[in-house]
Amino acid sequence: MTMQRTRLSTLANVTSIRFNSFFGNPWRRISLQIICVLFGVFSGQAIVTTAGQTAQWDVTAAGLLLLFTEATSRIVYRKSSQAKPAPILRESLNLLKIGITYSLFLEAFKIGS
Repeated sequence: MTMQRTRLSTLANVTSIRFNSFFGNPWRRISLQIICVLFGVFSGQAIVTTAGQTAQWDVTAAGLLLLFTEATSRIVYRKSSQAKPAPILRESLNLLKIGITYSLFLEAFKIGS
C-alpha cells in the first residue's frame, strides 16, 4: 500500500530534496553544523538560567533534557542508520544535543568552582 500523492506530500518531498541539495555543499554543511552546536550551547544556557531562577522547575527541566538527549541518541545511533551516511537533519539534531550537553557541563563547572 503506497501513500497517495497529495500536494502536501509533494511539497514535503520537494522541500526535502532542495534542503539536502542546498546543504550538499561542504561549506554550507559545516556552517549549519557550527550553528547547530552554538544554538545548542545557547539553549542549554537559557534553559538552565530560566529553570534555576525560581528553583521550582529544576527537576522538570532536567527530566525534559534527559528525555531529549536519550531520544536523540536513540534516533541517531540505532543500528539501522549506521550503514549509510547520516542525513543532515539527523546530524544537526545530534549536534544540537552535543551543544546542550556541553553547556550543561559548563554550568556544572561554574557552580562547582
